[in-house]
Amino acid sequence: MTEQPSTAARFPKRLDWPLVGLLAALLLLTGACSWVGWNWDTPMTTVNPKSDFGRTTHAIFMLISWWALGIFIAVEGALIYACWRFRERPGAPIPKQVHGHTALEISWTIAFAVILLIIAIPTIRAIFKTQEAPAATALRVDVYGKQWWWEFEYPQHKITTANELHLPAGQTVAFFLNTPDVIHSFWIPQLGGKRDVVPHRVNLITLTPEAPGEYPGQCAEYCGMSHANMRFRVIVHEPAEFEKWVKAQQAPPVESADVLAQQGKTLFAQSRCVGCHSITGISASRIGPDLTHFASRKTFAGSLMTSTPDNLTKWIENPEHMKPGALMPTLGLKGEQSKALAAYLLSLK
Repeated sequence: MTEQPSTAARFPKRLDWPLVGLLAALLLLTGACSWVGWNWDTPMTTVNPKSDFGRTTHAIFMLISWWALGIFIAVEGALIYACWRFRERPGAPIPKQVHGHTALEISWTIAFAVILLIIAIPTIRAIFKTQEAPAATALRVDVYGKQWWWEFEYPQHKITTANELHLPAGQTVAFFLNTPDVIHSFWIPQLGGKRDVVPHRVNLITLTPEAPGEYPGQCAEYCGMSHANMRFRVIVHEPAEFEKWVKAQQAPPVESADVLAQQGKTLFAQSRCVGCHSITGISASRIGPDLTHFASRKTFAGSLMTSTPDNLTKWIENPEHMKPGALMPTLGLKGEQSKALAAYLLSLK
């Protein structure tokens, strides 16, 4: 019978510390640790919060992360020390066998219970704080998640928009989340969230955006074929700029006198468009996005495409091709008809 090599022969007698250091450095690099400032300014970052809600949840996340890092270092350090200190040595006798250590087991049970308590206290406080009823001075926004786009209604200002959410910096905003179809999830990574949007139930998020800017949002709950294309843009204004935007949205749409745009207006009023879309003075349907001030938005189709004549013409002619699963029907408009309709919509400022 072939003699098996001893454990000491099969394992190195000492660690290759340069190799260990290199592996540790690679682990940190591939982890993309944001604590040292990497990727803080990416559009979908959650580690550079721009609202009170975001800072509250980020503080809890960092608290948990630091404790987890400390536990990891302690456990791995003890493991590496034990492997080195009690490694097999040539000629060494079999170590004394022990079972259990009551004092040690009680100590680490108490220690971890204390750590959980330290994490639980701010977490519970944050849960109650984020579930408080909004103040009377808060701006109310009714959010409707639909397959696959977002509608935002401002009942205090009597205006409705789609896929672009405008907010004033420094003012508390209360989002009342609804949906007429399936479960969605409302998520603005840099401002806070996310929260499910559930049929036959109204969920609430209250937050105060702190800095003007543009922040991307996304549905974070799989809701069908174009779930990944269910995006929206959040534009946070200075208070005076927000009031200016509100007044522009409350005013009737400004139409172009261009001949092609006027042809598009006639085509819109005579086509199936009026059965789904609302334009002040022409139609009042709420099935599809409100188009009253369509040209004031930079994007359309769930914030998937920029509002250009070429994109809009292609969308009118074949929405399913432009956005898989789109519920907008193909209207059979081609050539000059689709160009005229696009020109009209892009004149509605």
